[in-house]
Amino acid sequence: MKNKQLITIGVTGLNNTDNPGPGVPVIRGLRDSELFETRIIGLAYENLEPGIYMEGLLDKTYLIPYPSEGVEAFLQRIEYIHSKEKFDVIIPNFDAELFTFMKVSGRMKSLGIATFLPTLEQYESRAKTALPEFGKKYGVDVPFSIDVSNHADIMRFDQEKDFDYPVMVKGKFYDAYVAYNAEQITSHFNRISAKWGLPVIIQQFVKGTEVNVVALGDGEGNTIGAVPMRKQYITDKGKAWGGITLDDHKMLDLTYRIIKATNQHFL
Repeated sequence: MKNKQLITIGVTGLNNTDNPGPGVPVIRGLRDSELFETRIIGLAYENLEPGIYMEGLLDKTYLIPYPSEGVEAFLQRIEYIHSKEKFDVIIPNFDAELFTFMKVSGRMKSLGIATFLPTLEQYESRAKTALPEFGKKYGVDVPFSIDVSNHADIMRFDQEKDFDYPVMVKGKFYDAYVAYNAEQITSHFNRISAKWGLPVIIQQFVKGTEVNVVALGDGEGNTIGAVPMRKQYITDKGKAWGGITLDDHKMLDLTYRIIKATNQHFL
């Protein structure tokens, strides 16, 4: 039997608290591969991210700057780590860092670092603030939502409500809270905007079982893989902490249709 190829992979998303990052399960999946051997380099934004300290998960870890520190600082750090570790691939796992990775993907490619990222147009088309247009364009029902950028927008919404309370208040990247009146919207707005910036999204509340699909496409409209799941436990930040996979063909059919229609790399 031939020796499997050794691939050095950088992975972000090592936090695993009340807003868990995807890095830990991504690494576990890579470790389980029967197609290649992996050397996993953790890329952490904080030195207390739990994934750093999990036994058998990482071969080495480096701190990297937050995207807010600028593209140049980020690229210089990646170049330094690459000079030591010789990445074959880097897998980013946060929405908030994708823009920075897309900006430097050309430079990383010239260094021999592969990525699998959407184009800027694809990225912007699936942003939370663009969901109403996305749903209309591709025939997918989505909850009605509006963007708010200040307290005056909140008061105007409260007076002219297009949909009733309760509502969801969401950040453009992360965090989601239920609000039952304008005061609660304001409180959530202040908390979310301070952390993730503007706009903040007020969205129609839809009661029911929370499900989602993680999917990967090839960029040409074909689905490489998709896994539906039902959220069993949700943190106070609106993030799934526990769940079970589903054998739901309706969810899968919808996923295949959206990927084919949009030619996006991911949902």
